[in-house]
Amino acid sequence: MRNGEALTKTVTPVRAKDTTIEVGDIGVLPNVHPHITAIIPGEAAERAGLKANDVVVAVNGEPMAFDMQLREAISTHPDQEMTLEVLRDGSPLTIRATPRRQGSGALLGINIANDTTSRKPGAVEAFTSSVSQNVQFSGMIFKTIWGLFTRETSPKQLMGPLAIAQLSGESAQQSWIALVFLMAQLSLNLGLLNLMPIPVLDGGHIFIMSLEGLARRDFSVRLKEKMLLAGFVVLMSLMVTVIYNDLMRFPWLERLVPWR
Repeated sequence: MRNGEALTKTVTPVRAKDTTIEVGDIGVLPNVHPHITAIIPGEAAERAGLKANDVVVAVNGEPMAFDMQLREAISTHPDQEMTLEVLRDGSPLTIRATPRRQGSGALLGINIANDTTSRKPGAVEAFTSSVSQNVQFSGMIFKTIWGLFTRETSPKQLMGPLAIAQLSGESAQQSWIALVFLMAQLSLNLGLLNLMPIPVLDGGHIFIMSLEGLARRDFSVRLKEKMLLAGFVVLMSLMVTVIYNDLMRFPWLERLVPWR
């Protein structure tokens, strides 16, 4: 929608920069901005005239949508004057501040938070929302798995233990809510993977027993061994793929691989 008019555009995402995980990016940001929740007395922000509840719209002309963007902009400009475009009670202001160098980064003397809204649902609403989100995430997981077979999804998006550990650390740095949310997603992923009809997994045993029920006879031990061996090969291939993806997220290792 642009000025009330519906438009249709076709874009081709490119790989996002500065990320170890292969995700697409089309170069757009949501219409949100980081908030300054508190000013540290005696620091550059206070001297420049910044105040709590100011909304940082842009730094040096670059739009700010998330707190990490603002933190990075500050840390990369030690002892350098920055131009901050802020909103104070809805009125635009331009403020110049010089972050103080600290170690390999810089500090401006502000506490930052993302532009968020919160609500406290009741028990019924919380349960309904939980079921709805689990159904949505389950659909995304199945869509990703199907995309691997149709080659619409890149195998490079699969993550193993190293990438999960990295995501866990990043989530823990954000908040305990982000960490618990990641744990819930991992549990859902593992549960659905275990129920897939791949021999060796629980879902594979259910699949074999279902086939025996339809055939109304037990399969021979030799046939079951072959089916379990096929499932084992599939799982080993999956493990090799995710471990390879994890290792290739280290730039120094990726440079050693000639076909990358």
